[in-house]
Amino acid sequence: MSSPTIYDFDVLDLHKEKTTLSPYKGKVMLIVNTASGCGFTPQFEGLEKLYKNHKHQGFVVLGFPCNQFAAQEPLSEAGIENFCRVNYGVTFPMFAKIDVNGANSHPLYRYLKQNALGVLGSEIIKWNFTKFLIDREGKVVRRYAPSTTPESIEADIQKLLDSK
Repeated sequence: MSSPTIYDFDVLDLHKEKTTLSPYKGKVMLIVNTASGCGFTPQFEGLEKLYKNHKHQGFVVLGFPCNQFAAQEPLSEAGIENFCRVNYGVTFPMFAKIDVNGANSHPLYRYLKQNALGVLGSEIIKWNFTKFLIDREGKVVRRYAPSTTPESIEADIQKLLDSK
């Protein structure tokens, strides 16, 4: 059996319906662990702008809420959906809350962390709004720190979109 690809992992959408990332095959993806009560939460605005500006080129942002960092995502999935839509106009796909670190770390995040190590070779996600850029073939290209703004990685996204 071959190694899993990023498209093989089971995930739950915000309505807790089981799906995979296979609908995003051939797209450039930016996968982000999010939280509604974080100092970086205003990045939703930049993420939505990236999504709207580039979705016609085959780009998608995928948001995975996480409550592992100072309990900054206390909302239910319905609450998260409402918060993101009302406060930031989010239209990109959001998923059910997951753990990104520890024994219950979601298999998708174990895969992402193994394929794009953090500072000093660390796998651990340090905080909300860590971002992973995935190319059209499903390869993890790069990890970005929570403090890295969506606007500052637009050139990296465009480069992947242009290399069809």
